[in-house]
This record gives sequence, C-alpha cells and structure tokens, in this order.
Amino acid sequence: MAAVPGGREGPVAGAVPVFLYHSVAVDPPSWIAPFTVSPRTFAEQLGMIVDSGLRVVPLRSLVAAQRGGEALPERAAVLTFDDGFADFRATVLPLLVRWRLPATLYVTTGGLGGGPEDGPFPPGSRMLSRGQLGELDAAGVEIGGHTRTHPQLDVLPGGPLREEVGECGRELADVLGHEVTAFAYPHGYSSRAVRARVREAGWTSASAVREAFSSAADDPWRIARLMVRADTDRDRFREWTRGAGAPVAPFPEGVRTKGWRAYRRTRARLHVPYEAIA
Repeated sequence: MAAVPGGREGPVAGAVPVFLYHSVAVDPPSWIAPFTVSPRTFAEQLGMIVDSGLRVVPLRSLVAAQRGGEALPERAAVLTFDDGFADFRATVLPLLVRWRLPATLYVTTGGLGGGPEDGPFPPGSRMLSRGQLGELDAAGVEIGGHTRTHPQLDVLPGGPLREEVGECGRELADVLGHEVTAFAYPHGYSSRAVRARVREAGWTSASAVREAFSSAADDPWRIARLMVRADTDRDRFREWTRGAGAPVAPFPEGVRTKGWRAYRRTRARLHVPYEAIA
C-alpha cells in the first residue's frame, strides 16, 4: 500500500475515519484471509464505533463537505466495503440494519456471480450475484464501482484504463437501472492520469487507501481510508475511533509511493506480474 507520513499520537480534530473492509467471514479462502475479519470481530468493531460517539454518515455527505457543501457532523465516520463478496448480504447487511448504519459497497463487475474461470478473483470465490446486488441497492446500500477486473490502474495503458473505468459504470447501471457515481481504486493505486480518467468517465468521487484519516479538506478523487485487516487489533481500532493513530489527509505522495509505482510499471512493461489482491 501507499507509504504515508507517520501516525499522530493524539486525537486530531476533523479527522474522519473511512473504514475499508473486504470480506467478513469465518472461513475465508487463503487468498483473501489476510483482508478478512470474522463476523464476531466485525460486530464488535461496529459496537466500538457507536460507543465511541462517532456518527456514521453516507459517503456522499463526506464528498459534499469536501466540495464545499454542508459541513459534516462532529466526529463523522464512513463505512466502505470493496470487491463485492457474498458475505456482505448474508452477514454485513443484517448488522448494518441493526445498528442503522449507512455503507458504500464498491463492486468489481467481472466478479459478480463468481465470474468466469479467468475472472478477476480465484475460481470458487464467493461473490455477490447481479440479483443480490439489486437487493442491496433496494435496501439502501450505496453501490459504487471498483473496475471490471480489479487491475492496478496506474500501470495500465490508455485503452485498457478507459475500459476498466468506463465499462464498470455502464455494467452497474445496467444491473441496477440507475447511474452509480462513487468509485474506488483497486489496491488503492491511482495516479494523476488515472484520476483524470475517472473524472472524465463521469464518476463524482473516488476512494483510495493511504492508511490515513480523511477530512473535509481531503481530495474527493483520492479519499483516504483505513484498511481493517485480520490483524487489526482492538487497541489499534479503538485508537482510530478516537481520531488518533494515523495521519490526516490531504498530504502529498511520498517518495516511496512514487518509487513503488515506478517499480510496478517496470514490471508491467516487462510482463512480469505483481500479485496484489486487496
């Protein structure tokens, strides 16, 4: 993931934790296990969010504030989920309904229904179907785009980049019957050119990772998120709910981030794959 400045010791006013989850399951496949939390842990984390006094708001509220619109409530937070795992419907949604919490689900369209054998995720991956995605949309979950095949967008040439960013939105609109506007970069990777292509394709916001808090001053085309992993312990999560333990965006890309992108681009040009799932 992108390198970021060092974390801060105490709570920071205006820090908005945008929590990033992937799968919530008891027995995840090995490829996604490091990015999976158990249902019990997830329920505990939601309880920690509520008990801390954080107010979970829709992603669109954060984006509106970043564009100079209505201010966020004090101690706002956002919940996001990447990829489109079937456990969102079976496990996550009931807990969100119980706590009355909004969330955004970023979907990789080529993985819907498990996808083809040569799809973006390993065969047998338990992903949402198109029909289930419609049910979630009807239930009030914001559906966003996460490309067609989950590539590293910042190493793609122009044609494939346009297809990944544009076709994803069109496919989701066909499934849901309405336009979707929120986008998330696979692996958190973007670049100036990628962000320009996302804007041109009609998306109105885009989430990265950055392992940092977002804020009302953050870039709506590179919204900072905090990834919740299998090894995210209680103390770290509790610190995040206090607005501490991570930097606050916006901040410029570091030298290591730029160097890492150059390295991956070189591998892509040489057709040497780099595997990164999250």
